[in-house]
Amino acid sequence: MILKDFRGLKLPMLGFGAMRLPVVKTDTGTEIDVTETEKMVDLAMSSGVNYFDTAYPYHGGKSEIVIGELLRKYPRESYYLADKYPGHQLRDEYRPDEVFEDQLKKCGVDYFDFYLLHNVNEKSMEVYLDPKWGIIDYFKEQKRRGRIKHLGFSTHAAVEGLEKFLRLHGADMEFCQIQLNYLDYKLQDARRKVELLNEYRIPIWVMEPLRGGRIVNLPEYEIENIRRVSSTCGAVSLAFRWLMGIPGVTVVLSGMSNMEQLRDNISTFQRLDPTNEEENLLLSDIADRLMSAVPCTGCRYCTDGCPMGLDIPMLISVYNELKYAKTVNAAMRVEFLPDDKKPGACIACGKCRVSCPQNIDIPTVLYELSEMMKETPSWREICKKRSEEERALKGGGA
Repeated sequence: MILKDFRGLKLPMLGFGAMRLPVVKTDTGTEIDVTETEKMVDLAMSSGVNYFDTAYPYHGGKSEIVIGELLRKYPRESYYLADKYPGHQLRDEYRPDEVFEDQLKKCGVDYFDFYLLHNVNEKSMEVYLDPKWGIIDYFKEQKRRGRIKHLGFSTHAAVEGLEKFLRLHGADMEFCQIQLNYLDYKLQDARRKVELLNEYRIPIWVMEPLRGGRIVNLPEYEIENIRRVSSTCGAVSLAFRWLMGIPGVTVVLSGMSNMEQLRDNISTFQRLDPTNEEENLLLSDIADRLMSAVPCTGCRYCTDGCPMGLDIPMLISVYNELKYAKTVNAAMRVEFLPDDKKPGACIACGKCRVSCPQNIDIPTVLYELSEMMKETPSWREICKKRSEEERALKGGGA
């Protein structure tokens, strides 16, 4: 496992993200598959992946509980646990003391190795900076008391927002977690964010390295391009290897949902092997072709307040697929939905837009998807046509 130096610690470059743990369907909905998650945690620990990243809202608040329980059988000093304060969530009041104590209890620990202000952005920054709530001062005090070993922040802010926060509190922050991948290097100007953090000498933690799978679930012609340039490396490994060459990157968090993903990622991070010039050029070209896509990461913050109960990330994924080509396979996922779950059911209330960390104009996207569906071949119509053709052929041969 690649190890990175951080203030005297040796951190695994691959971190275990706990936002997309394996799940199972139950009578009451979808729950974390604790048995499968335990197997993954055990494999991670035995492979040197001992950095675990959770947060207050992940899996409806159950991620902290499950990760805490599964790590309890290991000596506390054998792993690193990271958690986050949800100041980005809209609330009537903010009580960092109550949340922090609850998180320690849920995780079953006396301290967090790493603690982050969750998603400091243009919308949430006024909350984090408001002296009425005293959020930053509170967590600085917890660090002084040893209940937080290292204090940092995550952000989806634009470059200007990140720069503002760094000017005000960069000296208090030991690390910063940003969305970084070969697409957002251009699309969200992550390149400038990397440069800023390097200027402030703040180590970089990476979230969404695969964009929720978006930048590796590519059209076949892109996969062929990758095979041509990097015959021994698939799209996932190539995306991770690209990050190995970015200055300042210390930990790369991967939200792994099954054992296969975990094994593949462990294999990729066994040795430092940054992408070469030809591979970088290819990824840059792929990014250019992806630039028209909607930058959804599948975080599902948008779905919590949707009055229509729409599966917005799924609908956006269909939208992105149809941007490539109006194919039946992409559209049928929407075609077979009940009418009240299709994109046309959106009432444009705007709640999803407010909660989206990517600042996506979701109501407009859903409207455009609804219009795109009208221009896309219907699976039902195609099946009907094929049946008629088959009957005609049989009749002609009789």
